[in-house]
Amino acid sequence: MDYYPAPGRNHLFVPGPTNVPEPVLRAMNRSNEDHRSPAFPKLSKSVIEDVKQLFGTTKATSFIIPTTGTGAWESALTNVLSPGDNIISFLFGQFSLLWIDQMNRLNFNVDVIESEWGAGADLATLSKKLSADYSHSVKAVCIVHNETSTGVTNNLAAVRRVLDESRHPALLLVDGVSSIGALDFHMDKWKVDVALTGSQKALSLPTGLGIVCASPKALEAAKTAKSIRVFFNWADYLKFYKLGSIWPYTPSIQMLYGLRASLDLILKEEGLHNVIARHHRLAEATRKAVQAWGLKICTQKPEWHSDTVTAVVVPPHINSGNVVKIAWKKYNLNLGVGLNKVAGKVFRIGHMGYLNELQLLGALAGVELSLQDVGYPVTLGSGVAAAQAHLQRATPLIASRI
Repeated sequence: MDYYPAPGRNHLFVPGPTNVPEPVLRAMNRSNEDHRSPAFPKLSKSVIEDVKQLFGTTKATSFIIPTTGTGAWESALTNVLSPGDNIISFLFGQFSLLWIDQMNRLNFNVDVIESEWGAGADLATLSKKLSADYSHSVKAVCIVHNETSTGVTNNLAAVRRVLDESRHPALLLVDGVSSIGALDFHMDKWKVDVALTGSQKALSLPTGLGIVCASPKALEAAKTAKSIRVFFNWADYLKFYKLGSIWPYTPSIQMLYGLRASLDLILKEEGLHNVIARHHRLAEATRKAVQAWGLKICTQKPEWHSDTVTAVVVPPHINSGNVVKIAWKKYNLNLGVGLNKVAGKVFRIGHMGYLNELQLLGALAGVELSLQDVGYPVTLGSGVAAAQAHLQRATPLIASRI
């Protein structure tokens, strides 16, 4: 049977990739051009500089690499560490698990601090391990800021306090793939040494750019790190930065124009502070809807609530994968499946990127219909009404229309 698209617009509510706004699509709708021309460095320098605002840094150096978040992970690790180096990393969901797998395959010695899926990082255990590391053999602490498989956001300020109170010099490496550009992120304030994100999440771009920021301390560590890196080598970028031509190899030209448009939407049109507030508003509305449905979320404590994704736990007699399937097959709504340990137990509502209140309400209505279709006795309109009540109170006037 041939596949035909459904009428109307697909409702994309997975925790990445996210909806691509029209201004970004228009910016990317262009032919190739010479990235060595005198004109192109102006665009390049503007995005390399402006992207640092999303990370909350004026001190770090940014690198925009044609890759995914996984490539950005590898860039972060291989530029500052050597094979055999000791790392402490946290395991509390699918993406922290995958990063740890990469660390092991890159021949680092990983000490894993594991928490139940749905909980945040175990900082008490981190404190004990760092305080006992008198020789400072641990070279890095790695943490996923926002774990999309469980809807858990970790407190990076608290991680920094543990490092400072232990007087430990380990580098702090942070995966901000599903947080940077949507959640508060203060790289300089929290003394994060390497932070990274991907273009397909809060930036609302297609997949294809890994964005990494490295502190002066990280750049110094890179001078002596012995991990093999070629494509991801920061030194090549730094050399071309000095030459003024920016790129050590052919960049993704259309993606850079899209990134420029995305940054303009976030930083100029809406404002980063308002973007972060919008994500919180939509997340709170989603959580109130889940509560009205009589369901629980995977995140165990409010302090860990994610403002970019909500993982909804279904009753034991329901397979969450069926909710996701019927939402797509019947209502043209994409929800996130449960992954690994929570497969079949949760479905995920992504509320990240360039979307608004009415888009979210439509998605929540689709979730209610899908829940009824799989046999869960939700009262139609209950979650939507709870979300509406919150949004009616919390949503401000559009700034440009006041």
